[in-house]
Amino acid sequence: MTVHRVGPARRWLKWALVTGALLAMTACCMAPLSGAAARLTLLTQQAEADTGLAGAGTSADIPPRMLQAYNNAVQHIGDVVPKCRGMRWPILAGIAKVESNHAAERDIAGNGDIRPRIYGLLLNGSGAGGNTSVFNDTDSGKWDGTPFGERAVGPFQFTPATWESNGQDGNADGVRDPHNADDAALGAAAYLCGRGRNLARTDQLRAAIFQYNHSSEYVANVTGWISQYSAAADSNVSLKNVTGKARIVLESALAQRGVPYSWGGGNANGKSPGVCCSPSGKSGAPITGFDCSGLTTFAFARVGIRLPRTAAAQAGRGKRIPASSGQSALQPGDLVFFGYAGGRDSTIYHVGIYLGGGQMINAPRPGTNVRQDPVDAMPGYAGGARLL
Repeated sequence: MTVHRVGPARRWLKWALVTGALLAMTACCMAPLSGAAARLTLLTQQAEADTGLAGAGTSADIPPRMLQAYNNAVQHIGDVVPKCRGMRWPILAGIAKVESNHAAERDIAGNGDIRPRIYGLLLNGSGAGGNTSVFNDTDSGKWDGTPFGERAVGPFQFTPATWESNGQDGNADGVRDPHNADDAALGAAAYLCGRGRNLARTDQLRAAIFQYNHSSEYVANVTGWISQYSAAADSNVSLKNVTGKARIVLESALAQRGVPYSWGGGNANGKSPGVCCSPSGKSGAPITGFDCSGLTTFAFARVGIRLPRTAAAQAGRGKRIPASSGQSALQPGDLVFFGYAGGRDSTIYHVGIYLGGGQMINAPRPGTNVRQDPVDAMPGYAGGARLL
């Protein structure tokens, strides 16, 4: 469904004339639309989010025991495939996200056993879920629970036949079990590495993922998640002393680094469709991502806090920290605001989340991605708000 946006162009011209060069420097997270067009747009975005387009890539969505399994596999892949290069936990996380959502809604024991077991569709050529080929039984139901054919199993969705030739004993208990997180992760790492790929090379990484599932769409999906998780892994912000809800908020926002800026994009569920424009220009082409207040809305929703959709409205929540108190009054997890006119919250145009050390995580402006910036990178510091 295409939504035709009307009205903003006139407002943009007016704002540009009023604010001049300042608008050319900054992005706008103010209300993008009003009236019926706005309501229709927001409803459309929410509907698309509900169908899965707004899934968020955060390190917080990985159960700790699964993340441990991915890291264990990276540490031990050299023992299994000595010539493998470039294996990183985000690669394994990208595969497992698409295959099983990191064993979602399963219990993961200390030794890595996953219960209840994860079974895929019976591969009988029915066409369900893209299943167009018949796979005859190879394990008499040992791993896939049925002697009448094959089903993919475990968090990495191996067929029993593939597991037989690629399975590994990742937890050193003497058993190669695709329903064990450590075994499955090391098996997936070995399968991706082949005889010794260099997964730091984009072409070899894509070839490895294509081997896992012969689908270009699958490759694009997995590489997208790898990029998301890599952004989280590459964080240079120390959250060592940040705990509780503040840590969850910050981890959730940091893991979105690299997601495109999208004016009107982002909601409590994650990134969503918007446009790549603001009062400072750009083409208006559709793009899925976050604008500044969309990012904060998403991050705080992870701890059950619902925020209004615009930066100016978010300044009215929590304990207000005036700009006159200086940045030293901010704590990690605080919202941090920027406005066109000091002391007038109605002019606030931008919001980020304070990380500490004078840094914030934010969706800066069209043409950029979610990233870490100094608080001083934006003009018009307008203080903060403490919600945690």
